[in-house]
Amino acid sequence: MLQPNLPMIDDAEGSAVPEGLPRVIDAHVHIFPENLFAAVRRWFDDNAWHIRYALTSAGVFDFLLSHGVDHIVALQYAHTSGIARDLNKHMLDACRRHPGRVTGMATVFPGEPNAGKILREAFEAGLEGVKLHAHVQCFDINSEDMDEIFDTCQSSRKPVIIHIGREPNSPAYRCDPYQICSAEKLERVLRKFPCLKICVPHLGFNETHEYKALIETYDHLWLDTTMVLTDYFDIEERIPLQEYRMDRILYGSDFPNIPFAWDREVKCLRNSGLPHEHLDRILNRNAAALFGLSGRS
Repeated sequence: MLQPNLPMIDDAEGSAVPEGLPRVIDAHVHIFPENLFAAVRRWFDDNAWHIRYALTSAGVFDFLLSHGVDHIVALQYAHTSGIARDLNKHMLDACRRHPGRVTGMATVFPGEPNAGKILREAFEAGLEGVKLHAHVQCFDINSEDMDEIFDTCQSSRKPVIIHIGREPNSPAYRCDPYQICSAEKLERVLRKFPCLKICVPHLGFNETHEYKALIETYDHLWLDTTMVLTDYFDIEERIPLQEYRMDRILYGSDFPNIPFAWDREVKCLRNSGLPHEHLDRILNRNAAALFGLSGRS
């Protein structure tokens, strides 16, 4: 549960990805136009933690790439109707500064007019999937509005990154994530759209057991690690990552909206005891497969 005045941790940050690790693809990085980035930082200041990295979109990409991250999957989300096209243009413009190094995700507000058309335009322009956030956008994943989005992505062969886990939750949200989010609801989508690639951030926190079971059943579902391996949240038991299906887990940082060092999560993976082959999957190959990336391996 998010709450005001959560700590910002002044842990040491490295100048580069730790030596000995495979290629690192960060599959969960946020960018926004500066006015929205400022609003996001104010929201976190009031309702969660102080964001350690107050950067522009260009600064986010420059920072991670200069610190040894090989490829970035950049995310955004529209918090209201009518702004998705502008956000998608911002994403395209930002990604063009780093050709071949950044994969940009589109956004759309579920239920807004012409949602499918907005996504098709974004895909045709070069964005490679869509990011949705149920806590912020307050949608029911099983609604007809969502079917239009899922149909568009499935027919376009574009993945959906969707924050549908119940945590981290906040009473400041306009809706209750515990009412609209669940692994059971996602499973209905997985059955209805068998060719739609879906990635759920934060390992599906707080239903990690249920989401672990889902990736063992459905080949078109992935989970990312974002923030849940860092010992920041109060999780009752340590995530047994070594017991997960290794071809369905992605590394993500949530940079820059984090209260600790940019490399905290990748260091946790380095120190996890996982063999190099498994780290290569989590840090590199799984994201490359999901997003159709090429490059160094």
